[in-house]
Amino acid sequence: MSPSWILATAALPAIVRAATLDSICNVDYAVASLPEDDFYPGITIDKASVSTAATTGYTAESEWFPTTTIDYCNVTFAYSHDDIPGDVVHVSYWLPAPDNFKNRYISTGGGGLAINSGTSYIPSGVIVGGVSGITDGGFGSFNTQYDAAFFLANGSVNWEAVDMFGFKAHHELATLGKEFTKNLFNVTSCTKLFSYWQGCSEGGREGWSQAQRYPEQFDGYAIGAPAFRYGEQQVNHLTSNVIEQTMDYYPPTCELDKITNLTIAFCDPLDGLTDGVVSRSDLCKLAFNVSSTIGESYSCEASAGTPYSAATPAQSGVVTAEGAAVAQAILDGLYDSDGNFVYFSYQPGSTFTDAATAYNETTDSWGLSISGLGGEWVARFLEFENTTTLDSLDGFSYDTLRDLMIQGTELYNTSQQTTYPNLTSLNTAGVKILHIHGEQDFSIPTASSVRYYDSVREYIYPQLGYNESVEALDNFYRLFLVPGGSHCTSFSYEANGGWPQTTLQTVINWVENGTAPGTLDNAGGTIDSICKWPLRPLWDADGTMTCVYDQASLDTWTYDIDAFPFYLY
Repeated sequence: MSPSWILATAALPAIVRAATLDSICNVDYAVASLPEDDFYPGITIDKASVSTAATTGYTAESEWFPTTTIDYCNVTFAYSHDDIPGDVVHVSYWLPAPDNFKNRYISTGGGGLAINSGTSYIPSGVIVGGVSGITDGGFGSFNTQYDAAFFLANGSVNWEAVDMFGFKAHHELATLGKEFTKNLFNVTSCTKLFSYWQGCSEGGREGWSQAQRYPEQFDGYAIGAPAFRYGEQQVNHLTSNVIEQTMDYYPPTCELDKITNLTIAFCDPLDGLTDGVVSRSDLCKLAFNVSSTIGESYSCEASAGTPYSAATPAQSGVVTAEGAAVAQAILDGLYDSDGNFVYFSYQPGSTFTDAATAYNETTDSWGLSISGLGGEWVARFLEFENTTTLDSLDGFSYDTLRDLMIQGTELYNTSQQTTYPNLTSLNTAGVKILHIHGEQDFSIPTASSVRYYDSVREYIYPQLGYNESVEALDNFYRLFLVPGGSHCTSFSYEANGGWPQTTLQTVINWVENGTAPGTLDNAGGTIDSICKWPLRPLWDADGTMTCVYDQASLDTWTYDIDAFPFYLY
């Protein structure tokens, strides 16, 4: 043990004696455990900001971890960057009781334009015996999102907020959090503190931002449906809207739902098991024709709406040729006027959430409903208007979307694109990554994750054949597509799909015990295990699943994106 550590622990005798949650959940103890003043050059921790709060008997429920009752202490404090006047960043860490601590630290990510997910993921750290953290990114509060901090008071862009959202805040959260954890639980320099990341969607992108920039920040990652390739991903939310506008047909929401349900019914048995789950959306692409839905009747009760959709009236009718054509165009992906491929779409069987239309009660007709994520991205982050959406899509064409994607990539390439493919240093550092994506994700195309996986594989191992490069990549990075999975959760339309609830525990077992997962445990559905990409599930007549290699199916995941003046990893 180094002399400096002996001196540090001598100054903090309470750390050695602490044995209960109450004994560590007080302000004095937390202040004494903070990183030293010079630990992170350029950052000053406000010791007067420290607060603590103990909670016992908290029931944590999520599809990302088993339902568990936990006791924890929430420690919150603020810090500032010395070179930014008025700058304040808040971080919050949930601590397990000392007798439940297992030498682990876990950072958790956000979703949408939120840099944290509140209590959605943070309990998972305590469940696995670690300190678990979230950050507010310096945006003002834990409930303040990135868009609210994008402009400074004078109307100019807050480029510090751009970098904090892109990568910086989570680097600081983990760097401070790991040191805080070591001090809290007297983890000596001779003892390994394992560190992990868990997050999905924006939280998945944030995880990759750390992996790509700071290869020794975490030992393992549980990453879901990452929103990387940000310049394309956010504009792509408008693709369905522009298709509807270009084709001059706005399908009633029930018509699109009918097409989704008919797709699922047709494609469900293609994997060999009729269980209400499209486990092979690639076979579905090869076999299903959307035009077969024309003339099928639909009927839906009035809906109050969801976080992703507006209220709708009761509806009935039949699937029209126009509706089927719109659905097919959406599934085909975005092409520009020269016939070049711009960006991929969602897998068949997913909902057409981006294509949701708005009902006009006065005219008894359906019309355009601009995607919130896509509309705000273009209006605020590309056109620099302090507004939450676009007024209209007048004049928008497929070429417009392509050009906006190029603009976004060029503006935010160093902060939010997050597609750096050279992960050699992660392999060298012994890091392990489990990357999952719902096969029927309606928000971030599943093919997005496949493309990045292949970009990494081809970049690192250009001299190897396909099978050899997959085997080499397996050493530290594995991708799993969740049958019937939606966006970061299970899919109500395919209720038997389930979700891999113990992904974090699996990556911990890989890191700490060397147990690499050949399949991923599933929960809440009829499918017990999930195949490791590029193998695909197939059931035989007696109901036995095998993970198979199917070249024709794999080819459906590969796209020649040739519409850009740069290569898109």
